[in-house]
Amino acid sequence: MARIIEKTNLNDTTIKFVVNAPAIAKKALPGQFIILRLDEKGERVPFTISETDDENVTIIVQVVGGTTMRMNELKAGDGFLDFVGPLGKPTDLDDLKGKNVCVVGGGLGTAIAYPQAKYLHRIGANVDVIMGFKNKDLIILKDELEESSDNLYITTDDGSFGKQGFVTQVLEENINNGKDYDHVLAIGPAIMMKNVVKVTKESNIPTTVSMNSIMVDGTGMCGCCRLTVGGEMKFACVDGPDFDGFLVDFDEAMNRSRNYSTEEREHICNITGEVRHGKI
Repeated sequence: MARIIEKTNLNDTTIKFVVNAPAIAKKALPGQFIILRLDEKGERVPFTISETDDENVTIIVQVVGGTTMRMNELKAGDGFLDFVGPLGKPTDLDDLKGKNVCVVGGGLGTAIAYPQAKYLHRIGANVDVIMGFKNKDLIILKDELEESSDNLYITTDDGSFGKQGFVTQVLEENINNGKDYDHVLAIGPAIMMKNVVKVTKESNIPTTVSMNSIMVDGTGMCGCCRLTVGGEMKFACVDGPDFDGFLVDFDEAMNRSRNYSTEEREHICNITGEVRHGKI
C-alpha cells in the first residue's frame, strides 16, 4: 500500500496528494503518469505525476467523479491499495535546451504543465508559461510556475485575475508582438489544445499536446483513449500521452472522451445515495 504523506486542498475542488512511492519517484520524468486503485473493488484511474522528490510522488486531483469523491475523504496516513508507475512516454524536452518555449495550460492541466516548465527552465530553455482558469479561486501552482518560468501569464474567464479571456488570445498576442517561439507545449482540455494548435499552425510553430485528459484505464484495454494521429490509430496511454498537435484529430478525441459519462454519473449516484429518475 502506498501511504499518503500529505493532503492539501488547493481550492474547493482540487487536492494535492503527496504519496510515498520511492520506486516511482526515482524514475518518473515529466509527462508520465501513475495508475491508482483505492481498494479491491476500486476502479483503475490514471493521474499525471506533478512532482517528485527522492521518496515521494505528487499528484493533483480534481474532484469530478466517483473515485475522486472517495479520494477527497482520505487523509494523511491513509493509503492507496495500488499505486503503479511511471507509465506513458516522457515528454521529449531535452532537445529544447536553449530554445524559446511556451507552455500553455488550462485548469487542471496546470498540474501537468508545471513539471514540464520546471524541467525546461532547469536545462536552460527560455520559458514562457500561459495558464487559464475560470476565475481567481481556481488558480493553482502560481508561485511554483513563477519560479519555473521567465514570464508567467494568467488568464481568467471572468477577469477576476490577470487578463480576461483565453490562453489562445495571449499566445496569439505574444507571437504577433515578436515572441519567437521554437516550440509550444499545450496541456489541458481538448478544445483548448485544439484552439492552441490553430494559432501555432498559422505561424508553423511545432506544437506538442498532452492527451492524458481522455485516458480512462491507462493500459489501452478500454479503448476510450483511442485517437487518430496523422491518419493512424494511437492510444493516448501507451503511445503517448504526448503527440504532434498538428496531426491529432481533436474532434474525434472529444467525442470519444464522452464514452463513459453515463457510467460515471451512475457511479456518483451510488456513492452519494442520490436517486435520479428517468434517463441518467
